[in-house]
Amino acid sequence: MKIGRVYGVEIHLNNAFLALLGLFFVAGVLEKGLIAFTVVLLHELAHVAAARRAGVHVSDIELLPFGGVSHIGGEVVVDPSREVLVASAGPAVNLLLAGLATAVKNYGLWDSSLGPFFLQCNLMMAAFNLLPALPLDGGRIFRSYLAKRVGFKLATYRAAWWGQFWGAAVVLGGAAGLAAGIIGLDIIITGLFLFYAATREKGLAPYHFIRHLARKKEELARAGVLPSEPLVSFDHVRLGDIIRTFVPQRFHLVLLLDENWRYRGLISEVQIIDALLARGVDAPVGSLVDGK
Repeated sequence: MKIGRVYGVEIHLNNAFLALLGLFFVAGVLEKGLIAFTVVLLHELAHVAAARRAGVHVSDIELLPFGGVSHIGGEVVVDPSREVLVASAGPAVNLLLAGLATAVKNYGLWDSSLGPFFLQCNLMMAAFNLLPALPLDGGRIFRSYLAKRVGFKLATYRAAWWGQFWGAAVVLGGAAGLAAGIIGLDIIITGLFLFYAATREKGLAPYHFIRHLARKKEELARAGVLPSEPLVSFDHVRLGDIIRTFVPQRFHLVLLLDENWRYRGLISEVQIIDALLARGVDAPVGSLVDGK
């Protein structure tokens, strides 16, 4: 449901968040629901501000029970440094708000009921979103760290797996807490959406990976020079297996050997990517030397 527009960015309220606000209303604590809404919105607006500062387009924001999703230009996903900057902005603002709330309390400007809830919301939002699990902010930071070591695609799969793990853990913990009468349905809803969103991120991994590969030419053309990453491969290895080893912000040069360990040639990353798009993942890397 669209609820407004801020600085040209549309804001949408997910049905699950709407249901969560309904639970707050039924429980007679709607003002707490509105505080939670405000905290989530400020968290997402921080992402928007960071993205715009990094030169990345933001189309809209969708508010979810565990935070939200800023639909940011895909270029941030394939640029680890910018992704870390944008992902860190949300939790940083929550910690800043928690600090301001503590300062206000020290000056006596404090509501004994809503003040602690506001502080709790910000601390929980920051802590939860810093979990190293996609699609949470911590998961994006974690993926950026891993991508430089194991490649973008595998890093995405690992971070998304942790998202599914934490989603399932939250659902199970929420169900146990609900049975014990100590927490409400909101925890279970949050866990379900985390699991769903992590699964969706996992499904998008191949798409983002192709974007990441295609962008390498742009990176080199723009920077003029990139650090190189040497690799050694047998000539019968599939192109799909070669590119799994590629890491962001490095330009790869692959030295080819035949089955007798003799030198066959030197292949650049651009040649491999072009061949991958033209011939598919199953083509042997040696075919680039053979000219077939």
